[in-house]
Amino acid sequence: MSKTPDAFTRLINALKVLPNVGPKSAQRMAYQLLQHNREGAAELAGALQNALNLVHHCSGCNTFCENEQCEICADTGRDSRRLMIVHMPADVASMEAAHCHDGLYFVLMGQVSPAQGMDLNHIALEKLVSRLQNSAVEEIIIATNFTAEGDATAYVLSELFKNLPYKVSRLARGMPLGGELEYVDAGTLAQAVYERRLLKE
Repeated sequence: MSKTPDAFTRLINALKVLPNVGPKSAQRMAYQLLQHNREGAAELAGALQNALNLVHHCSGCNTFCENEQCEICADTGRDSRRLMIVHMPADVASMEAAHCHDGLYFVLMGQVSPAQGMDLNHIALEKLVSRLQNSAVEEIIIATNFTAEGDATAYVLSELFKNLPYKVSRLARGMPLGGELEYVDAGTLAQAVYERRLLKE
């Protein structure tokens, strides 16, 4: 019969769920929290529990929010004819900081990566199709990263829209090769939006 992990081991195992955190990093984090920052650990535990209870997906764009819709989707001043599709909520924040898109967003919450076993189930395609039904959207801007995964995701999306009545474009290659939206400066991001290329009229 397997032994139930003690509290410290359980904490280490829990920390390993974070991206890019292996066993040694998780162990260092656990030592740090329990030895030097128990107050911070308690705040982290409380904030995480609170987020689990209150945060859900926006009914419009699929990002994280506490209400039925996020602030952007609820803003009637946004241009509902243009929809920008991004990977993650951080990409929305980057676009908003660049002040180059006044339309709405849809957040895929993932990307396609056959090499990593991440198929279409790893992006919110069904929610996207549902979002587009009976909407005012005329133009779709595919704003995925310029990485192998981002390109694969953009291809899937362009195939999805191929026979649908939308003007489809993708960010221009002003974005650095291998670049992720979250880390690109506002000027480069704005230029990529302004010089986006059409994928379909």
